[in-house]
Amino acid sequence: MFRSIAPYIAAMAVVVIASNYLVQFPLQATLGGVNLADLLTWGAFTYPIAFLVTDLTNRNFGKSRARMVVLTGFFLAVALSIWLATPRIAIASGAAFLTAQLLDVSVFDRLRASQWWKAPLFSSLIGSALDTVLFFALAFAPVFAMLDFGGEPGSLGFSVPFLGVGAETPLWISLAAGDFIVKIAVGLAMLVPYGIFAKRQMQSA
Repeated sequence: MFRSIAPYIAAMAVVVIASNYLVQFPLQATLGGVNLADLLTWGAFTYPIAFLVTDLTNRNFGKSRARMVVLTGFFLAVALSIWLATPRIAIASGAAFLTAQLLDVSVFDRLRASQWWKAPLFSSLIGSALDTVLFFALAFAPVFAMLDFGGEPGSLGFSVPFLGVGAETPLWISLAAGDFIVKIAVGLAMLVPYGIFAKRQMQSA
């Protein structure tokens, strides 16, 4: 049983470790006069792939094995992330990842019998919303500064224009909003590989 889902576990660990590291780096670019560093980190482009891994596991092997992939990937990723990121990032990522991915598994399972695109789309969007709120609050909101454990401050509470153009708002909130917009876009894009894998599975069945 473990051998069949080992590639999914490995993929999950790679995605989360990479995202934990890349989320520390804002996207240094401008678009239409908007400073994207106030909106996005590089982690926003890689993390949504975790939902694709979870959903493919769920489709191919069922809810229980999808949860195994989530739990195993969680422990591997958090353990390794301690060396690649700060403890605060690792804690925030672990809490958000585990909660959001398990919610994704449950939503996907409820929608399994609906049109092929509904389960992966709605489960990933709902999971992404929860993940974004939990991660950015724990990782960067000043109210959770105790998670720095006396190390280098990680809070991003200083003000910037919301989404680069709106009213002044804490940077971590602007980053969270930009991150979620990208997650929506990537979630829609992930329907393409999901559909390809699902079609191949149906043809080989």
